[in-house]
Amino acid sequence: MQRKWFQYWFNSPYYHILYSQRNDEEAEFLIDNLSAYLKPKSNSRILDIACGRGRHSIYLNKKGYDVTGIDLSEQSIKYAQQFEQKNLHFYVHDMRKLAYINYFDFELNLFTSFGYFDTEKDHINALKSFRKGLKADGTLVIDYFNTQKIIKNLTNQETKTVDGIEFHLHKFVSEGKIIKHINFEHRLKAYAFEERVQAFFLADFERMFSKSGLTITAIFGNYALDPFDEIKSDRLILVCKKA
Repeated sequence: MQRKWFQYWFNSPYYHILYSQRNDEEAEFLIDNLSAYLKPKSNSRILDIACGRGRHSIYLNKKGYDVTGIDLSEQSIKYAQQFEQKNLHFYVHDMRKLAYINYFDFELNLFTSFGYFDTEKDHINALKSFRKGLKADGTLVIDYFNTQKIIKNLTNQETKTVDGIEFHLHKFVSEGKIIKHINFEHRLKAYAFEERVQAFFLADFERMFSKSGLTITAIFGNYALDPFDEIKSDRLILVCKKA
């Protein structure tokens, strides 16, 4: 099977260089607010879906929870595994495939770690796997960008210099996807990557949740968990239960 853009890009060291400004403080702010809202019990089992290098998982574990992180990127999981301990584990795993049944109290899919697949069927398969992994009264949280605001404020061309590397970014919308082309040179070699994320709106999630056996119980618009405003909000944070 042909490898997809996210399998190349997320395994590249340049992905982590370009996005090195994503700080632990922001991650901890979101986790603190979600914890205050969700009120997990001290023995709660939490799944961090598409955990990357594990910044959310590690902080959740520090708060005392039993945390499992999964991600498709072998390099990210290899990095995260250095932090493993008794109640913190990381595995390479495709979110579309079932790994657990009625096991987790909470599942988190954070920082727009969804919308990467080519078909709605793939996204629904992922959501069905999320649902099956939850206990009967379990809770799923999906943190997505606010597509409406992203499209309205899309910067077509942008250049970012990080660690001496000049990244040239070209962003546009095509066939229902928000696409970013990433071009740069490093050590006399040219590189080209891309990101392709579905431009899902709230109505799209409602439709997919309905097909997946999930129902929305709360919607927030930022990491402070303020109400969602489709014009102003930076994020679309969905809290769901089994229907």
